[in-house]
Amino acid sequence: MAESRKPYFPMFVDLSEKEIFVVGAGTIAKRRIRSLCNFTEHLTVIAPEVNPELNEMEQAGQIHILRKKYESSDIYKADMVIAATNDFKTNSDIYRVCKERGILVNVCSDKTKCDFYFPGLAVKDDVVAGVTANGLNHKKAKIMTQKIREMLEKCW
Repeated sequence: MAESRKPYFPMFVDLSEKEIFVVGAGTIAKRRIRSLCNFTEHLTVIAPEVNPELNEMEQAGQIHILRKKYESSDIYKADMVIAATNDFKTNSDIYRVCKERGILVNVCSDKTKCDFYFPGLAVKDDVVAGVTANGLNHKKAKIMTQKIREMLEKCW
């Protein structure tokens, strides 16, 4: 019997003045960073090494990079944290620190350690649509997001 659960509530939040930290600089982290750059100018990435794309984003003033290994005190002033490292222990520590300090957190590798989830985004000018399938069917969410993007392009 399939587990019955309620759908996620779509909530739009003004991130423009929020301090957002992304710990990690891999593939998932880069996707989150690209998405978040559209919504805030206060985005800090913590990673010992970053790729050329993130270096370019820093040079363009879109992000700030702390080129170092994560320490818990790095995220104390955060309003929101994305834990996107490939180290389970580090991600767990980030989660623990965020919960202790009342900071919203998303641990990319563990959906049970997330206060929020990233939807598929369709953005056109000042219109933003977010799509999720409750984390159960990523393919369906991706297809619907693309259809909404196409519709927005046709409308404007």
